[in-house]
Amino acid sequence: MRGVDILIMIDKDSLASTPTGVAEWVAAGGQRNATISETSEALDVTTKDGGAGSYQYEYGLYGWSISADGIYAPSEEAFSLLKQAMRQRKKVKVRISEAGTAKEEGEALITSLDTEAPYDDSATYSMEFQGTGFLTAVTAP
Repeated sequence: MRGVDILIMIDKDSLASTPTGVAEWVAAGGQRNATISETSEALDVTTKDGGAGSYQYEYGLYGWSISADGIYAPSEEAFSLLKQAMRQRKKVKVRISEAGTAKEEGEALITSLDTEAPYDDSATYSMEFQGTGFLTAVTAP
């Protein structure tokens, strides 16, 4: 799988002032890079009599996040919607698509949205999503 085939999609309906309940997925435009991270805490459950001299662990809380960046385009609708959602403190539905097929999705907070405007290069953006709840497999497009 090529990295170019993996896209971060945003549900426009989840950002609408009056959502219809019908998802409308659009790519966060101009994407170049994305990092999808999933984590689980490791809980130390070691006891004096249960580990025979070694640590014992169980799974704790699960979490996920997405970092993405790309070329900034002021007319790009998804970027404007994300900026508005962050300022209004709205959660957004995020989907991970591979080669045009929806794979996973979840609800997230937009924790940062940056625009970089260097003197001698293309303007770029970066964004961070902090998942809330589980990232789940998509069963239907």
